[in-house]
Amino acid sequence: MPTREKLVELQGSERSPLPGSRKVGPADPKERIEVTVFLRRGSSPKQSPPLEKTGQGPPTQRQHLSRAKFAAVHGARLGDIKKIRAFAAQYGLKVVAVSRPRRSVILSGTIGAFTRAFSVELNRYELAGGISRMRTGTIQIPAQLDGIIEGVFGLDNRSQAKPHFRIRQSAANAVNAKASSSSYTATEVAQAYNFPAGTNGTGQTIGIVELSGGYRAADLNSYFKSLGIATPKVTSVSVDGATNSPTGSASGPDGEVELDIEVAGAVAPASQIAVYFAPNTDQGFLDALTTAVHDTTLKPSVVSISWGGPESTWTQQALNAFNSACEDASTIGVTILAASGDDGSTDGASSGTPTVDFPASSPFVLGCGGTRLTISGNTISSEQVWNDLSAGEGATGGGVSEFFALPSYQQSSNVPKAPNGFAGRGVPDVAGDADPETGYSVLVDGEQTVIGGTSAVAPLWAGLLARINQSLGTSVGYLSPLLYTSNVENTLHEITVGNNGNYSAGPGWNACTGLGSPNGTALLGALNSKSAKQSAPSKRKPTRAKRKKKS
Repeated sequence: MPTREKLVELQGSERSPLPGSRKVGPADPKERIEVTVFLRRGSSPKQSPPLEKTGQGPPTQRQHLSRAKFAAVHGARLGDIKKIRAFAAQYGLKVVAVSRPRRSVILSGTIGAFTRAFSVELNRYELAGGISRMRTGTIQIPAQLDGIIEGVFGLDNRSQAKPHFRIRQSAANAVNAKASSSSYTATEVAQAYNFPAGTNGTGQTIGIVELSGGYRAADLNSYFKSLGIATPKVTSVSVDGATNSPTGSASGPDGEVELDIEVAGAVAPASQIAVYFAPNTDQGFLDALTTAVHDTTLKPSVVSISWGGPESTWTQQALNAFNSACEDASTIGVTILAASGDDGSTDGASSGTPTVDFPASSPFVLGCGGTRLTISGNTISSEQVWNDLSAGEGATGGGVSEFFALPSYQQSSNVPKAPNGFAGRGVPDVAGDADPETGYSVLVDGEQTVIGGTSAVAPLWAGLLARINQSLGTSVGYLSPLLYTSNVENTLHEITVGNNGNYSAGPGWNACTGLGSPNGTALLGALNSKSAKQSAPSKRKPTRAKRKKKS
């Protein structure tokens, strides 16, 4: 038994059982598990410029770090890794993997060894859908590792996120079936949004994070054949033991996986698509993200995420670690996009109060909201906020973070205060067609279906950015600071009609659809301009997002 040294609480690690769960007993101390220890960056302000300063200016003038350079400058310090190895040996844990660029050390051992190493209590809890191992209280670490360890993930294996897609109800079953319902292929949506001609994503890799389910090659081949498009090269990447595992149900996670691939592949057919499958836990989610960002083989320039959950369902250590990993991505020139949620301004939170979805609320992520799009010919006939809550078909997520402070790029956007009075980050940044009543025709598990949700918007924008990257000859990277500048912001279609529950649309940025939906050709032109600088003020006259009074 190792001698106990001075311990300190790992900041932000406190966790409680899920509401409605029932404790059924302690976790088996002999069960073997793997845990990810997330470490601080190897750099400091004295050694190199802050990460947020990397890549300023228009995309063609940015100097992103190579993945190798990032690992050397900002990756985990060798001395820190050595200390983690010593800590692991002290408690009978094995180091099974180390990644300096991902700042991650993977440890394996028995639950008994981990409970002693981190002074945690692990129990089994029953909840609808099965039994999970849950952690309660805080994680304790040796004082000498304080400031070195930024997060410990994998002790708890509860489900962390949900997919943000909605299958359109049939007219016979819909509560309020709309006579004007119509579905589109992703290519038709791209035409309406004026994606730049002469581009197809050549030379780009789009990364997609998936937390369960899978795809079938036969589905993809049939789908793309129906569009007259060659099937893109799709590569499945296993993270933490998860694999491409179709469930055979279009209403399950396969609907998310195949929607993401088919939308991104249809609008950027020459791109390679890398699908990172991971378990649906905070550990799996983080490991999938960092694996995609630092993949030196497939090298995604864009990563699309269609999973998430209310900020309140995450630990502070997870919020900080994910945000830090997305900041790392910005330095390399990787754009991270995330769906803003499908449950309106409450994001489905049990409290029923306004909140935002994470990871879309990270200031280093491009948050993607949803609209109801009507197309006439190849152009937009009308577009408004997606809100089908009364019909049970969801609404775009959006609001104000209660955790992440208002970023500098939104200072002039009149983002309202969060419900708790915090001056937080506004979500989303951009939008696109998401209403399942005007959704995307896709093929899932051999079944033709129509799917919407903000899940479709993230891969749609990912495909657009892959085409823009192709045209520019460089990665756009951290896009948000550029979007909120006059010549770039003015290329987007403002959405001024509708609400998502507590927030209403209006000119300028709003907490339903952000700055609006894309005009791809105009956006490319603005990003190719030397005037696309982060410091340029917006010429729009944004109005404060109106809060809709509760009835």
